[in-house]
Amino acid sequence: MSMDFNQAADLLKGKTALITGASQGIGKEIAYRYERAGADIAFTYISSKDITHKLEDELTVRGVKCKGYRVDAADHDATHEMVRSVIKHFGRIDVLINNAGITDDGLLIRMSEESWDRVINVNLKSCFNTTKAVLPYMIKQRSGSIINVSSVVGLKGNAGQSNYSASKAGIIGFTKSVALEYGARGIRCNAIAPGFIETEMTEKLDPKVVQQWRDQIPLRRGGNTDDVAEAAMYLGSDLAGYVTGQVLQVDGGMLT
Repeated sequence: MSMDFNQAADLLKGKTALITGASQGIGKEIAYRYERAGADIAFTYISSKDITHKLEDELTVRGVKCKGYRVDAADHDATHEMVRSVIKHFGRIDVLINNAGITDDGLLIRMSEESWDRVINVNLKSCFNTTKAVLPYMIKQRSGSIINVSSVVGLKGNAGQSNYSASKAGIIGFTKSVALEYGARGIRCNAIAPGFIETEMTEKLDPKVVQQWRDQIPLRRGGNTDDVAEAAMYLGSDLAGYVTGQVLQVDGGMLT
């Protein structure tokens, strides 16, 4: 799927994308890729304002409109207010990427109710909040692409991650339901299920553990944020105009 700059330059030109959780990792890389493809960028964050201002400055200087919104995507009312602000500033939302997510791992027998609720709210309820807020505008446009970032653990589960796995599995069911409900309105909804993606978090792991993961993957390497961002760029573009209700595994063949 990889393409050079000239091929990608106009792929999303004229579109506005809203990306949740874009201040770091996968979300940040998606923002950069969408900018290079010509899209204007609205994004949410709950971390450092300095990081956010740096991202705004970097993307704006490249020639697109970019604005960050500090909001907890798990907060229903705040999310709806944020979407109204995005529409006021950008005029439309063509692509919604539900990327906000957290982990709070532990064996189920020792997992607190707070830990369960927090992960479900941030990972799954946030998809409900943002999608519901954006839908009226996409329905009016009779077009739109919604991309939900799930995980391979939403397909196979993972010991010590019952809350995270449940949230990511819920995203897949949510994705397919939205695709069925709004396809006739010109709205597509798909999910991306990343596998073992090497980020700042994996750099803290024992190198031997990381290598064991790589050895179990048919492509014999961990994925990177570019791999996921390119999948998101495809699903958000007109190249995927006849693709909806699908789960695109970006996992190097891990679940093959």
